[in-house]
Parts: sequence; C-alpha cells; structure tokens
Amino acid sequence: MVDLEAAEEVPWHLAGNYAPVTREIDATDLPVEGQIPEALTGTYVRNGFNPRTGWSPHWFFGHGMLHAVHLEGGRAAAYRNRYVDTPYRDDDGSDLRSFLSPDRSPANTHVVRHGGRWLALEEQHQPYALDDRLDTTGVEDFGGTVAGAFTAHPLDCPDTGEMRAFGYQLVKEPYLTYYRIAADGTVLQAEPIEIPNPVMMHAFSITRDHSVFLDMPVRFGLDRAMKGEEPFYFDRDAGARIGVMPRAGTSADVVWAEIEPCYVYHPVNAHDDGDSVVLTVCRMPQTMVGGFGDLDAEPTLWRWTVDRATGAAKEEQLDDRISDFPRVDDRLAGLAARWAYSVQLDAEPGHGTDLYKYDLLDGSVTVHRTPEGVKAGEPVFAPAAPDAAEDEGWVLVYAHDEASGRTELRIINAQDFSGPPVARVLLPQRVPYGAHGTWAPGVALAP
Repeated sequence: MVDLEAAEEVPWHLAGNYAPVTREIDATDLPVEGQIPEALTGTYVRNGFNPRTGWSPHWFFGHGMLHAVHLEGGRAAAYRNRYVDTPYRDDDGSDLRSFLSPDRSPANTHVVRHGGRWLALEEQHQPYALDDRLDTTGVEDFGGTVAGAFTAHPLDCPDTGEMRAFGYQLVKEPYLTYYRIAADGTVLQAEPIEIPNPVMMHAFSITRDHSVFLDMPVRFGLDRAMKGEEPFYFDRDAGARIGVMPRAGTSADVVWAEIEPCYVYHPVNAHDDGDSVVLTVCRMPQTMVGGFGDLDAEPTLWRWTVDRATGAAKEEQLDDRISDFPRVDDRLAGLAARWAYSVQLDAEPGHGTDLYKYDLLDGSVTVHRTPEGVKAGEPVFAPAAPDAAEDEGWVLVYAHDEASGRTELRIINAQDFSGPPVARVLLPQRVPYGAHGTWAPGVALAP
C-alpha cells in the first residue's frame, strides 16, 4: 500500500473519506438507531472508487468496490463489501493506455441488477457480473455481442423489461453503439449510431417509445493522448445535440435537436408527451475545460422539450440549486415521474449536506438536511411495495460523519422528506464517498 500519510501532498480524491478502505468484511445484525420499516426487504448495493494500492492519479481510476446492506424483517441483517475482481487489479490508472485496454475495467461507477445477477459497470469497458455473495463471476459480453465499451448507466424499461444501453468508442468508428437486451440477457439489437466526433457520453435517457442520446462537447483527442497531453477537453465549438430515436430504430431514424453547448453527466428522467420528448437533466455549462482532472462544474436542474417533428428543442432552467446524482423511482424510468431526488454538491464531487426532493409538476423542492459535518451521497428510492404510489416508500443514502469517521445508511420516509430519518444503520466500517447504487427488493446476500 502507498503510505498517504507520509506524502507531502495528498490529492483530494485520496484524502479524508475519499481515501480507500483496505478490508473486505462481512457483518451481521448491524446496530440501528430508529426503526427499519418491516416492508423494506431487499439489498442496497453501491459502487465506488477504491484503489487497491492506496494510489490512483484520478478519482475515476480507483478499483471498483461494492458496499451492500441487506434489510429484512425490520433488521439490518447483513453488511458486505467486496472488490470487483477484474484484470485491472494490477493497475492503478497511471498509464492511460492500460486503462483504455479492452480487458482493464476498474468496474467502479455503478452496479445494477439484471437477469438475476449484479453487473458492475464503468463506461469504457464491458460489464462484470457478480453473484449474490458479491463474488465476481467474470466479464459479461451478452453472448459475445458487447465486445467493447458499455455505459455505466443502462436503464431497464418498466413496460417492456428490456435493458437499454449504449457504448461509446474513443479511437475508432462507430463512436456510438446502441443496445437493447432482454431480461434473459438476449441481445435484441446492437445498432451503430452515427455521430461526428469521439465524445465522452456518460449517460442517456429512455422513454417508453424512444431512446435519447446526448452528443455533448467533451471530446477525446487521440493526437493529444499520443503526445502525453490531456486527451479529454471541452470543445464549445463542437456544439451540443439531443438525439431522439425510436426504441427499435436505426441511426437514420434519429432526430437531432441542437442546444446550447453544455454538459450532462446525469439525466434525471424522460418521457413521451405527444409528438415531443421531455427530458429533465442536471446540466452544467461546461466541464473539463482544463482537461480530465478539471471536474469543477455547477450542475442545476433543467428541462429540454424536443419536438420530434421539427427537431427544435425548448430549453428551461427549473432550479438554481447546485446538485447532481439524480434519481427517480426506477419503476417510472422513461415514464412521466413526478418526483426526483438529488444531492447538493460540495466543492469535491459525490456528496453534500442537503438532499433534494423535486416536484417536477409544480417546481417545488423539499430539503432533507443532514446534521453538521455529515455528508450524504446519491439518494435511491425504495418503494413500499411493487404497487405502491410513486412516493410511497423510503429514500436510502450512505452518509458519513466527518468528525467521528462513521458511515451510516440513512432511511428517510419519502413522504416526510424534510424530517429525520426513520432509521440509521451504523455500518461496521467507513464507506468512502463513491458513485452510484441500486436497491434490489426481495434480494438477499447469499451466505
């Protein structure tokens, strides 16, 4: 392990609660303050960046580590954390060429449940599958169809059960490929989508009938990389576009709508509205202006309405609060969701002291404020039952007390969002600030 305490200057992404943890542990019957709802049965798993050696040159280059809490019968039954075991175990990201190698995924950004197993995701490589012990079972290439990059943010359509996804390539065409994957893992479509430049496309959106691509001006320059310069850069002159394609369409069917140059890491949701597609996002005016290490940005909530007949886009800012890591009820992905959740961002990404519940119909905002010194991450909604109302359930979020060094899972009543959590699960070790996670109702951690 690299001795960070002996270093003259520790980068922000390795300091404090960004610093990696070294132990993979199992714990049962976790202490709880408050009362976990009896109906809340399942497992919450979150992924994040945790370099094995203690060192990485960038936050995004740490090895993926999953932190899981299983809730059942009003108890916090178990906690488990595991590295995602990939060939990247021998790297630390210092060599960008190694990081971009097809078999060198850190699998560190998101984790989703699909086809009865967990998929750990990072956007420049294939997914890695894990079982319910969180043991890595190997690369998931969906029968050989996915040979390269696969998004960290695939989306399951609640109406069709399909997983929709994409992958972007940086050094060869097609720069973008779209996937539709059945619940059993069968690939229904692998469609090259024509875009003019290799760009960093972190996420996309779906509606019931359409898929929505974000062609934003964070570009990759191979010539820059070959000269040892920053390969990613914000190129305002490249413009920005929203691409709307029928769910089972082709590249020729995409309607492209020009918008003001900007960047979006994380859309909130989208839905069809007659001849239009309505897309809500956390939009930032720019990012990576100074290169890949320049993550300074101020995302705020915006709405874009794309007229599919004319290709025109209406752009509206909905709120000026700086927040990101947005989520809706997963049962309403691609449908007209009313409620969205996000976290206020501090100077460094991934956490904040406030959580926001947005009413996307009337524009109002409810704030959940953590105690002083306690910082929360991405909020994930867990419904009270499969047929529960949209906000009938709880919001789950890892939160860290920087004074005590303790991390907890906060369980917040979504219908009393500004109130205190109904329960706080005290975790057996610190959970570093990380990225994205998933609530899997009815799923347990295997012994």
